[in-house]
Amino acid sequence: MDHFVDLTLGGLASGAVYAALALSLVIIYQATRLVNFAQPALALVAVYTAATVAPLTGSYWLGFAAALTAGTAAGALVERFVVRPIARVSRLNGIIVTLGLLLVAQGGVGMVWGNDQHGFRYAFDFVGRPSPADVFALASVAAVAVLLFCLYRHTPLGLRMRAAALHPEAARLSGVRAGLMLTAGWAISALIASLAGMLAGPPFISPNVFDAVFVYGITAAVVGGLDNPFGAVVGGLLVGLGMSYVSGYAGPELATLTALALVVLVLSVRPDGILSRPAARKV
Repeated sequence: MDHFVDLTLGGLASGAVYAALALSLVIIYQATRLVNFAQPALALVAVYTAATVAPLTGSYWLGFAAALTAGTAAGALVERFVVRPIARVSRLNGIIVTLGLLLVAQGGVGMVWGNDQHGFRYAFDFVGRPSPADVFALASVAAVAVLLFCLYRHTPLGLRMRAAALHPEAARLSGVRAGLMLTAGWAISALIASLAGMLAGPPFISPNVFDAVFVYGITAAVVGGLDNPFGAVVGGLLVGLGMSYVSGYAGPELATLTALALVVLVLSVRPDGILSRPAARKV
C-alpha cells in the first residue's frame, strides 16, 4: 500500500508539470490554432536565466522570479516579431517557425552555456512522500489554473482575450486590440511554460532537458482536449499517474509507451479529447 501511495504522489507531482506545459499549449492553440513547438525553448530560456541569476544573487527565489520574467518577455517578443508576420501568410508556416525556434534556442544555449549537464539547485528537498517539492509543484499549478480561470471568466482583460481568440474580426469592430490581446495570451502561455520548466528542470539541466517533458505535455493536451484548459490539467495528471504506475509496477522502460497508448486510446474513443465537445460544422 505504501508503494502505491508513493507512486500516486509521485505521479501527481510529475503530472502537475505536464499539466502546466499542456495548459500553456492550449492557451496558444485556442487563440491561433497553432501547436507551439517553441514552448520548450521558452522554458529553456527561463531555466538558464535562473541558473545564471541564482548563483550571482545567492537566492533561488530571485532566480525563480528572473526566470518567469525572462520567459514571459521572450514569449511576447516571439509572438509579435517572429510568429505573427509568418502565421498571417500560412498557419503551417507558423508551426514550422516554432519548431525552428526550438532548434535555434537549443543551439544558442549550447553555444553560451555548453552542451554538458549543469547542476541547478532546487529550493526544496525531494525526500519523503509527499516531498516539499511535490507539494510546491501541485500547489503552484493549482494556483495557476485557478488564477487563469478567474482571469478569463471574471475580468475585462480575459473577456477581451477570449473575444479576440474566438471572433477576432468582431472584436476589432468592437474596439478590442486583437493583436495586443494575442501578444498577452502568448506572454501568459510563456509564463506558465517557464513555471513548468522551473518545476521540471532541476537538479540537472542541459539544452535538451525538456524534449521528453514536451512530448508528455503534448500528450496531456491531446488527452484532455486542445480546446479545453481544464482538460489540459486533467490530462496532465492522468499522464503523470499512468506513467508512474506503469513505471513502478512494470518497469520504467514502459513509461513512454504508456503515454503513447493513452493517446491512441483517447483518440480512438474521443478524438477531440476527453473533456472537449466536438464542434459542429455547417456544410
